[in-house]
Amino acid sequence: MRALVNARLLVGLRPDKYLRMGAAVRRTGFSNTVGIAVSAQRCPDRPGLIDELGVLSYRELDTRANAFAAALQQLPGGAPQTVGIMCLNHRGFVDALAATERIGADALLLNTSFAGPALADVVARERPDVVVYDEEFGAAVDLAVGDDPNVTRIVAWADDPAQHPRTVETLIARHAGHRPVRTDRKSRVVLLTSGTTGTPKGARRSAGGGGSEGPAILGRLPWRAEETTVVAAPLFHAWGFGQLIMGTMLSCAVVVRRTFDPAATMELVDRYQATGLSVVPVMLDRIMELPDEVRSRFSGRSLRFVTAAGSRMRPDVVTRFMDQFGDVVYNNYNATEVGVIALAGPADLRAAPDTAGTPMPGTEIRILDEARHQLPRGEVGAIFARTTTQFEEYTTGQTKDVEDGFMATGDVGYLDDAGRLFVVGRDDEMIVSGGENVYPIEVENTLASHPAVAESSVIGVADEKFGERLSAFVVLEPGATVSEEALKQHVRDHLASYKVPREIVFLDELPRNAVGKILRKDLKARLVSA
Repeated sequence: MRALVNARLLVGLRPDKYLRMGAAVRRTGFSNTVGIAVSAQRCPDRPGLIDELGVLSYRELDTRANAFAAALQQLPGGAPQTVGIMCLNHRGFVDALAATERIGADALLLNTSFAGPALADVVARERPDVVVYDEEFGAAVDLAVGDDPNVTRIVAWADDPAQHPRTVETLIARHAGHRPVRTDRKSRVVLLTSGTTGTPKGARRSAGGGGSEGPAILGRLPWRAEETTVVAAPLFHAWGFGQLIMGTMLSCAVVVRRTFDPAATMELVDRYQATGLSVVPVMLDRIMELPDEVRSRFSGRSLRFVTAAGSRMRPDVVTRFMDQFGDVVYNNYNATEVGVIALAGPADLRAAPDTAGTPMPGTEIRILDEARHQLPRGEVGAIFARTTTQFEEYTTGQTKDVEDGFMATGDVGYLDDAGRLFVVGRDDEMIVSGGENVYPIEVENTLASHPAVAESSVIGVADEKFGERLSAFVVLEPGATVSEEALKQHVRDHLASYKVPREIVFLDELPRNAVGKILRKDLKARLVSA
């Protein structure tokens, strides 16, 4: 209750407003996007979503969701059971998600970086009845869906909408003023895992999630109702999705842009005096890589928090960002299957810039060894967490490893004496070279500490003599030069000799997916094909 009051979610409103808000919940169900319906009663004329096409009030978002939901129910093939959504950050994504939940269908959030074969694999497994997608993803959708008459295609964004028989906008216009027929089916959201090492899995979670996760986040992050937040993180990803849901629950004006641009993002913060900015860590990297004269054009003084999740944060970038824009960075450690696990606030990051923070309220963390025995503080082991938002199962019917109610995150790390969590890598990233265990992050951070290195990634490659050898991939700072041997010596000066990479490959950029995670399988394939 204290968190809800501090966030100004609970305020003194007229009794009739509270009655209408309650009626909105009963009408739409307690779904992830119920905040749109509630905000349409609380502050109907307040901006709800701002994108390149302009401003939509909460009243407009609500009526658009109803109209599109009604349109989905009246498709020639009947109301869909599963709706695939392959959209960038714009109103079409929000329209499709809210409408899908209002008819009790499952929402399948598709990665916009999927190539045709990867999308085809996911579509064949999840079997959506409808795919809502942006025009530029048409070729991938063609390959995945083909001429299947059982799949209805609807375009959400197009340069020339007249070229498409069904678009979100035309269906909304055709069903303006309509509401969907109530259904008893409870909608679920299928979030896809990152797929950095293989085919992405679908993690199914009931709409609404854990009832205590929202208040727990509000108790640690300075969100405030009816303010403005910029969500740059991809909405299809668990992190961006969660930020959209939180923003609409708090009746915030959510500002989005179809594609990320570091300067444009900071310009949006200043233009709309946003108090929040939600990113994935690589976006902070790109902001701090802007030339000083460009970055200095933005004040960012309205920001109360910049919250990041989805991959590792670079400690040097965190410190530099806070030095320029203030102590506003919050690092979130979460997993698609488990939800928000830990959070590091500015004070934590000043003390230990590489920490993932302390457990969220209601969350417990255990560090376990291979025999599933709990390890003491300071010792590295598998990270297990128990939260209120654990997923139901993968859509394949599989589930994660669970020990005494604690679910494996797939990461390894340790807790320090202050109870702060440190993630040292994925459990499948550990490299065993000559009988010695090496975690890539330690070598990566050492390489990144060299003034000529912008970023790096380290992988293990099969080796006849040592079992595995370390191979490093390095991106240099603009205009910098350094030899492979000089970088090896830099590592040798700071770490044990068995942690020195056998080879260092220089790249213009590291391959990443849409949320900034490095695609290690692509790096390994590069070595194999070399």
